[in-house]
Order: sequence, then structure tokens, then C-alpha cells
Amino acid sequence: MLLTKRLNKEFLKFLISGGINTLATYLMYLFLLLFYNYSLSYSVSYIAGIFLSYYLNSVFVFKEKISFRKFLKFPIVYLVQYLVNMLLLYVLVEHAQFYVQLVPLVAMIITVPITFFLSKIIIKRK
Repeated sequence: MLLTKRLNKEFLKFLISGGINTLATYLMYLFLLLFYNYSLSYSVSYIAGIFLSYYLNSVFVFKEKISFRKFLKFPIVYLVQYLVNMLLLYVLVEHAQFYVQLVPLVAMIITVPITFFLSKIIIKRK
């Protein structure tokens, strides 16, 4: 019961930090668009989002100290998330005939818990 309560609290904090990260990186993207093309703006904001996500997940969500070694492993979370999203996009659009406009939302529902657990494994591992 206590483990489930702590897990739910961490997951809620993970969702909050994800919302903060999404808003911050989107605003950064919009700002960078004033000076650079969309590709560079997106790339810079995406990379900044990885840094911010690691910081928020370590300090706010899982209450762990920042570690350079863990930070180097953290982008694996985003790589796995990207690959799972791409697989889901392909399967849902090409085989299940989902609307392309809705597929990213479905993929997000599936990948957010995966991202949470991968983040937890990397950040909490001693």
C-alpha cells in the first residue's frame, strides 16, 4: 500500500514535471524561431528539454542527487520513447487505420508510463 502510494505520488510529480518541461521547451522553440529556422530551433529546444527533464526528474520527482554518470545514460530514455512512438505511429496508421492527427496522443498514453519507469530506473539506480 505504501509502495503504491509513493509510486502514484512520483508518477503525478512526473506528469507535472513533464508539463513544465513541455511548456518550457515549446516556449524556447518559439523564441528561437525569431532567430533561426525551425529545424535548428527544434533541435536546440529538444536537447535543452533533455537537460531540464533530467534535472526535474532527479530533484523534484525522485529526490536524487544530480550525477554526471546518470545524466549520460538519461538520453536512452528519449531514444526508447522515440523508437516506441515511431513503431506505434506506423502500426496504428498503416495497419489499424487510425487518424494521423490522433495517433501521437495514443502513443503518448502508451509511452508516458514507459518513460516514467525508464527514468526511475536510471535516476534511482545506485
